Amino acid sequence: MHNNLASRLQGSDLSCVRDDRILFEELCFELNSGQVLLLEGENGSGKTSLLRILCGFREPDAGQVLWCGHAINDSQYYDDMAYVGHLDGVKKELTVLENLKVSLALGQRGQYSIAQALLKVQLADFEDALVQSLSAGQKRRLSLARLLITHNTLWILDEPFTSLDKQGISLIESLMTEHCKNGGMIILTSHHDIALPSVDVQRILLS
Repeated sequence: MHNNLASRLQGSDLSCVRDDRILFEELCFELNSGQVLLLEGENGSGKTSLLRILCGFREPDAGQVLWCGHAINDSQYYDDMAYVGHLDGVKKELTVLENLKVSLALGQRGQYSIAQALLKVQLADFEDALVQSLSAGQKRRLSLARLLITHNTLWILDEPFTSLDKQGISLIESLMTEHCKNGGMIILTSHHDIALPSVDVQRILLS
């Protein structure tokens, strides 16, 4: 379970300019515990730029991001947030188990053990497999197992369904639902429509 059941992320008057082109401006939103924020829009509309701002990888051109009422750089935001991007962020020269042990060493322990997480993402028989031998879908599942073994209130996911089959997609949707029911929050971009019937899903359309 998540200790902080009253977490809140706010974007206040956010603007982003790239190559003299305004991607978005005066963007405001509020995300609370148990909610999902889905960022929608065509390629080039600013979805990844907004994710990068929300992860703290770049500053907004105007406005600010607040975590529990404080600027993200002045809070414990980076301890509470986990990001999974287009690249799976796993080390291909290590085994599945070694990758998860590295993640655990860098973060707070979550509600799942490594064995439980591997079972959950259907990689239980792959502990000793080198990551470079895995399929693209299996690497994606491994990157999601990292979220289960560490404690993070906010998940930021850039196209999490890439490389996954229907079974993999429904697996991730069940993990997302469970995370929100435990007081977590999720921001994601997706070209797939998501099926989270029991979760409060907010949407931002960037154009």
